[in-house]
Amino acid sequence: MARLLFHPEAQAEYSDAIRWYEERSERAASRFETEVEHALELIRAAPEMFPRYDDVHRFALLRRFPYSVIYRELSGQLYVIAVAHSSRSPGYWRHRV
Repeated sequence: MARLLFHPEAQAEYSDAIRWYEERSERAASRFETEVEHALELIRAAPEMFPRYDDVHRFALLRRFPYSVIYRELSGQLYVIAVAHSSRSPGYWRHRV
């Protein structure tokens, strides 16, 4: 299984989302974390199974939350570029390497 790394801004997005859910409901925050972890496990196991966003990036939509995990393969590793809320502008994260 490939190693999975987070871009610092993607890690911040993930942490901010957890914090937002925690302020509203510990249960929702826990479910969000579980959903993201499940998506990350699937990405690690079969990164090519998710649809392409563009020539380099792929994305995994979360089932119960309005987020996508955007990632790419870089130097043989999987690199999470964004944990993107669906209301954000598409491709706002493209400047990230």
